[in-house]
Amino acid sequence: MKLLVIVGSTRPGRVGRPIADWVVDRATHHGGFDVELADLAEIDLPLFDEPVHPSLAQYQHQHTKDWSARVAGADAFVYVMPEYNHSYNAALKNAIDYLNREWAYKPVGLVSYGGVSGGLRAVQAIKPVVSALRMTPAVDAVTVPMVGSMMKDGAFEPSEIVEASAKVMLDELVKLADVLRPLRAAA
Repeated sequence: MKLLVIVGSTRPGRVGRPIADWVVDRATHHGGFDVELADLAEIDLPLFDEPVHPSLAQYQHQHTKDWSARVAGADAFVYVMPEYNHSYNAALKNAIDYLNREWAYKPVGLVSYGGVSGGLRAVQAIKPVVSALRMTPAVDAVTVPMVGSMMKDGAFEPSEIVEASAKVMLDELVKLADVLRPLRAAA
């Protein structure tokens, strides 16, 4: 099964990429998935610009066709996302909104980061969105509170609790991806 780890933040100076690199490393060592990284800063999707609703999958632009192929090829996702103003960020919302059926019947793990809340408000804001796309959010997530305290020379060095939560989330993603496989095949 293939896991696509998506870096939600695109801003200069972000900590999302080092956290995503850590997630990729943990997922690779976990062994439940073949792992790929999708960095929205590198993908550089413009603000949604398709003339036809995504549910029809009649994409006009090559950037959408490329994004569609990457998402369609995955069996599960991890969103690595910051909390901005009590929600998740616009670049991640834009990337989600580009597509529709490519997300269906796939689980998503949520790795959130921020200040004292660790991005929990962003997690709560994104759950209805992914549910509307027929995704299944993993109950077990990775929450990174006071993220600046876990950054050392540009690298993410998680606490023991954060470290342990990654394995629990990945274990659940494997189970969910497996049980949702017949629904993906039927779709």
